[in-house]
Amino acid sequence: MFRQVKKRVSSRRNFDDSPNGMILGGQGAEEEQKLYSSLYETKLSFYEFPPQGEITLDQFETWAIDRLKVLLEIESCIQRSKTGKETELIIKPLFQKLLPFNTDNLEDRKKDYYSHFILRLCFCRTKELREKFVRVETALFKIRFNMMTSHEQLRFVEHLKLPDMQFITEEEKQELATQLYQTMSPVLQFQLNLTDENQRRQYFKQERFIKLPFESVMELVGSRQVFVKRGFAYLPQVQQINHIANEFATRLEADLLATFQNLPKLNEDDRLLPVLHHLSSGYTVADFQHQEQFGQSSQGEVTAASVHTHEVKDNFPLCAENLMEALEKNHHLRYQGRQQLSFFLKGIGMGVDEALKFWSDAFTRGGYITIDKFNKEYRYNFRHNYGLEGNRINYKPWDCRTILSKPRPSRGEHHGCPYRDWNVERLTAKLSQAMNLTPAQVTSVLDSVRRTEYTVACTKVFEMTHGGQVGVEINDQTHIAHPNLYYERSKQLQKGVH
Repeated sequence: MFRQVKKRVSSRRNFDDSPNGMILGGQGAEEEQKLYSSLYETKLSFYEFPPQGEITLDQFETWAIDRLKVLLEIESCIQRSKTGKETELIIKPLFQKLLPFNTDNLEDRKKDYYSHFILRLCFCRTKELREKFVRVETALFKIRFNMMTSHEQLRFVEHLKLPDMQFITEEEKQELATQLYQTMSPVLQFQLNLTDENQRRQYFKQERFIKLPFESVMELVGSRQVFVKRGFAYLPQVQQINHIANEFATRLEADLLATFQNLPKLNEDDRLLPVLHHLSSGYTVADFQHQEQFGQSSQGEVTAASVHTHEVKDNFPLCAENLMEALEKNHHLRYQGRQQLSFFLKGIGMGVDEALKFWSDAFTRGGYITIDKFNKEYRYNFRHNYGLEGNRINYKPWDCRTILSKPRPSRGEHHGCPYRDWNVERLTAKLSQAMNLTPAQVTSVLDSVRRTEYTVACTKVFEMTHGGQVGVEINDQTHIAHPNLYYERSKQLQKGVH
């Protein structure tokens, strides 16, 4: 993806053309340590100053992709209406693996800081991208804040020195005690699970309140979660993250606009532009980074006969199910459909010998194609998919990004993504009648389809048809952006049932 350009571009002024692909200037290790100690006086940051130092082009791309994976998973959780606690449980493993923040390690801090600013360059280009980036980065900020201890939270708030973060006196709290407790009590009961009245009273007694202009926490005013008097909202300390997150979002939005205005200067370095375009274009579709594992541990499990059984077919995503139904009905698939289904079956563990038997049976069963014609016109293609002909490339199963990049199916074709390619009536009938989804669930899936969030729609369907994934051990992203990932997780659940 990155072009390690060694020639010097005459118009390049802001970037050095070093042999190691270093970018963004340079400074000593001691100075860099001091810089990040000042930027990270606490475990969170508002990213107020641009990073300084040296990173390689490989770090530039890798760090940005790792952060992007975290943001994509958070966005998927938001679109699937996950609660804050559910999202936090899903994101925690990704933090440990891709973006550690609860650490004093210099490299972790450096990765966090650089990756944030790199993605600013990617997502400042349009209003839609800016809004998405602000929304998801703010959600990331909230999750991180809630994962800190109360002492760390207090230290961070004091470090910010926000002018509106002024705590009221004990006298003012006592004067408004009745109104403040009445407003705060539902929050303690439903958000902190303090069902006992005495527990809530004790918590209220120790809680501090912040007095600030009501427009700073409009979403809490609208839901009556704060007491308002004379234009001021009284915010419990337990809910201070709402105001701090609003301040973070406001500043980030302004910074993104400033970045967009200065973006033309990047034309001076032709190494970065392809990378930034690649990252921003991939924002709506996540890659599943372990797709090379598909089929490796299960070769031979799926045969030409067993692929037709419920034990196997019941785990298919809608795209693979659609291709199988078309193949059984027509005894043929056109090229794109053959490729998509062939690679999927390879990924679920169908070896080449069983694949040739499966495809020859499927094509010749209808009586339109003889075995001689199959061997002459199609056998080479399927052997090629397994790396046994031509350049002998071991092709990987197509992920959702690849499937969505192919031309839409025309009449007589069945490849592609049903969530994108089917009309509303056909998709609704499939979801409600064949999958037994409720009207509310169908509406939720169709809402994602209308927003062109096809992988989110597929992930929702998986969760709705698999009981919220109860019993599935998730060590990576829950967002499904690969048909074979859908199959693997469904198979895991199936084994747990039996």
